[in-house]
Amino acid sequence: MAGGTVRRAIARPYSSMSGFESTRLSHCPDTIAPDGSEVRALLRLKGGSMAQFTLPAGQTSVPAAHRTVEEIWFFTAGRGEMWRQLGEQEEIVAVGPGVCITIPVGTRFQFRSLGDEPLVAIGVTMPPWPGPGETLDVAGPWVPTVARGTG
Repeated sequence: MAGGTVRRAIARPYSSMSGFESTRLSHCPDTIAPDGSEVRALLRLKGGSMAQFTLPAGQTSVPAAHRTVEEIWFFTAGRGEMWRQLGEQEEIVAVGPGVCITIPVGTRFQFRSLGDEPLVAIGVTMPPWPGPGETLDVAGPWVPTVARGTG
């Protein structure tokens, strides 16, 4: 790169003097989300945060809704279904590699992994995930098979 230095990402986030951050996806989950999926935190800025969500093969998440954040999920592995309901609008959509979905504020949602491999998505949360208390308990179409996390 002309006039600059290229740095390789390291295992955990670091901040350089220029304010840039870089990270590498962790092999182990950082936490369990309130919906029961494994969360591997990536990076965050003032306007949003990014993480990888993994639901083990054959499992069904805990239904949830967010109080203040909205999300965009891009699925990278596995196959499954995502249920979403906001007001009168409700749908179940097939998800898998290459599928991208939105979860607007207040949307009730639940997802399940169908098949022999985990269902994996990269999610962007806007504004950044605020922590415990963000998720509301809701009813969903399927019986959850994972335990609720604190995320």
